[in-house]
Amino acid sequence: MKVTLWGARGSIASPGPETVRYGGNTTCLCVETNSGQVIIIDGGTGIRKLGIKLMASLPVSCDILITHTHWDHIQGLPFFIPLFVPGNKLNFYGAFDPIYNKSLKDILAGQMEYCYFPVRESELNADISYHRINDGHTFEIGDARVSSILMNHPVLNYGYKIEADGHSFFFTGDHEPPRNIYSEEDEEFAEYQSFIDSKNEKLYQLLENIDLLVSDAAYTTEEYPSKIGWGHGTFDSSLELGRQVKAKKLVFTHHEPTRDDAALDSILADLKKKAITGDPELFMATEGYTFDLGVED
Repeated sequence: MKVTLWGARGSIASPGPETVRYGGNTTCLCVETNSGQVIIIDGGTGIRKLGIKLMASLPVSCDILITHTHWDHIQGLPFFIPLFVPGNKLNFYGAFDPIYNKSLKDILAGQMEYCYFPVRESELNADISYHRINDGHTFEIGDARVSSILMNHPVLNYGYKIEADGHSFFFTGDHEPPRNIYSEEDEEFAEYQSFIDSKNEKLYQLLENIDLLVSDAAYTTEEYPSKIGWGHGTFDSSLELGRQVKAKKLVFTHHEPTRDDAALDSILADLKKKAITGDPELFMATEGYTFDLGVED
């Protein structure tokens, strides 16, 4: 199983000389099993170049998992060429929005209305299907096994675990580790903490001994106090998750759009200096990089 990062930036694309090494495109990952099954996670701006690559071998058949529908995770889909070509087959998977009472199809079609884009969803020529995913949903895509779990973000967001070819991979999507909203002296504190502990334990069990963990690390610990509630994790919280589940490799992603390559280099170097025995191997998400889980480093 191979996992390629096609977009590692959060919030908005940030191209330019200061971000060229780690990349400026927003979130998109692609998993390819040994049998050739293609599973894409999210459709940020990075999916455009992936679409061009896939078009080299027709017809295109792939499955697209959407963690959530904030723009930086779907804004590249109107430029994903396989959607426009007859004979291609694409399956979308994602949540029903309970707040706005909209299906995944309705939400994705919304950004392709004429006031935003010259081609409507109903005019796409590929064979497109939509599948509703719930928390704790496990299903098969070809020879891969996919499991969803509800993460912590201001909109419904699923993390996805993919198992294939004897290896495992998990992407958090956008995730802020849950925190107790009560003070210790409040009578509600213990009950709410029990709820948080239960959610964390469920996540830890799903991710135990994961081969590759790609985690939302938008902020530094110093930046986080002014970002509480924004729905994103830190480098330190991602490292703690990696330690808890005994991940073999940990990739920090969702780079803050104003953070340049030099800053990311410095952060990664500092994290490696703090590494302890048993820590996962640490990586900064780099656009275009492929992790081949079948090859030992």
